[in-house]
Amino acid sequence: MKIPMQPFQIILALAVIVLTAPPLAAAEKLFVATPLTQGEFTDGIEGPACDRDGNIYCVSYRHARNIARVTPDGRAELFVALPEKSAGNGIRFDRAGTMFIADYTGHNVLRVDMTTRVVTVLAHNDTMNQPNDLAIASDGTLYASDPNWKNGTGQLWRVTRDGKTHREASDMGTSNGVEVSPDGRTLYVNESLQRNVWTFEISADGSLKNKRLLKKFDDFGFDGMRCDVDGNLYISRHGKGTVVKLSPQGDILQEIDVLGPNPTNICFGGKDGRTAYVTEAKEKRLVQFRVDRPGLEWKQLNP
Repeated sequence: MKIPMQPFQIILALAVIVLTAPPLAAAEKLFVATPLTQGEFTDGIEGPACDRDGNIYCVSYRHARNIARVTPDGRAELFVALPEKSAGNGIRFDRAGTMFIADYTGHNVLRVDMTTRVVTVLAHNDTMNQPNDLAIASDGTLYASDPNWKNGTGQLWRVTRDGKTHREASDMGTSNGVEVSPDGRTLYVNESLQRNVWTFEISADGSLKNKRLLKKFDDFGFDGMRCDVDGNLYISRHGKGTVVKLSPQGDILQEIDVLGPNPTNICFGGKDGRTAYVTEAKEKRLVQFRVDRPGLEWKQLNP
């Protein structure tokens, strides 16, 4: 016959379970920035982009020509020096792991072999103002923003895999951040001084059509931006010191303080693609914060 437990025995058993159970994992803090690097970069720090191993690459490591490789724990080292008269800005990787860099002083898009570290010119066009930021489509087509800061104008270029350049828009404001949507059908471009976010339809041949205003902001500026896998845009708010998370419909979902007034660009990495890395020019460093969904570029490199 089973003897029923007495109340004190039940209490004792419950106490043993509570005391011997493994501790619950602390809830992860999302959208809270912390510094990753200290010093070593100039106020031209930009890029950034992650490789498959989780390293972050940024420009202006001690000099405008230098590209740094930063480990996930914040250790920076020189990866490659660009040729004389070149200076890097936005960085992207294609699905094969090749690095591309917008060279704003040389009017180039550069290509870097990650094994040999040899730098070559993928594309050059003298009518470029200063290639600023890059986006990449699934077929390897690159899109480059091209602002003229002095005149408050800008252009937008398509660069094919064989290095041919096609001017897709010549009547923009100061074009800056640029990104392709997860389904590959939309290109997003922002204008720093005019504070607009535009969309273009991407045609089958990669050309752009049907420019449409997605969102206009009333204050501060824009810089680089990236999508997550759901198509939400993370946009650097230069002068405000934040990154704003914007839905594909143009709704503000979140705004994250990045511990400095001048964020210049953002990328996603980490083991699960849910760590955002932001370059910030005032403090000349990388900061990081966790997000709820993986970044699109991480997913493309880690299918």
